[in-house]
Amino acid sequence: MSQPTAVRTTGPGADSPTPLGRPHATRTAILKAFGYSALVVFALLYLFPFIIQIGTSFKTDADSTANPLNPIPETFTTAAYQSLFQQDLPLWFGNSVIVAVFVTAGRVFFDSLAGYALARLKFRGRGAVTLAVVATMAVPGVVLLIPKFLIIKQFGIYDTYTGMIVPLLADAAGVFIMKNFFEGIPVSLEEAAKLDGAGVFRTFWSVVLPIARPALVTITIIAFQSSWNELPHFLVSRQSPELNTLTTGISGLLTGALGSGNRYPLKLAAAVIMTIPIALMFFVFQKRIISGSLEGAVKE
Repeated sequence: MSQPTAVRTTGPGADSPTPLGRPHATRTAILKAFGYSALVVFALLYLFPFIIQIGTSFKTDADSTANPLNPIPETFTTAAYQSLFQQDLPLWFGNSVIVAVFVTAGRVFFDSLAGYALARLKFRGRGAVTLAVVATMAVPGVVLLIPKFLIIKQFGIYDTYTGMIVPLLADAAGVFIMKNFFEGIPVSLEEAAKLDGAGVFRTFWSVVLPIARPALVTITIIAFQSSWNELPHFLVSRQSPELNTLTTGISGLLTGALGSGNRYPLKLAAAVIMTIPIALMFFVFQKRIISGSLEGAVKE
């Protein structure tokens, strides 16, 4: 049997191209279409609860009880949102913003500072401190509620913004993330800064910290999300209604202040309002996370 010969496809008198490569291209296109279809299905499964959340928030109580999985309201109403804004929702929202902003800024600074100290500074007991930080991550937060309450009362900062913010200004997970990231940065960069006369903090602030932007963005998102959604700590650190955050205010609102029944639209309307800042923050930092990760990969 004769072997297939190549066919000219350009120039004068060129023959028409043969379809020898089409089967492979067809298989590739089919596999690609199958992969995209699977991704679309998983994306819809992931987004469906959020669609249910938004749709149910505009339903009536009867409609939400009768058709809990139907995201399209039979009767479109904003009664749930009106009920929420008739309460102290703006005050709760403002308190949540104040606490989340201060806690996020504090965690970014203190976690990165502690992570750099554990990654670079040589001091006695550094291994024990690192082990204690890792061990702290394994302790359930609920176990620390009573000690937190006692310490806050002892320092006289109970029922104040200070008592709500200061205990959250650093966390073990953030320190551990920053420590691991700093250990991946070449030491030669810091040695060059030290030869120029820069001290430890100057080296950390001007040389190392700008390189750690991907880790800083990660810490920022985690800190803001955790402080925005925090509930147990705010329950034991304050009692005045004027210091209610969205989590404490809405949780108290839904446990009996608005009557009996499922109250699904009200609950999900509150969930929508609490989700908006987190979603906006993710979209704002999304490109920075990707670009920062690529820059870090190139530098390594």
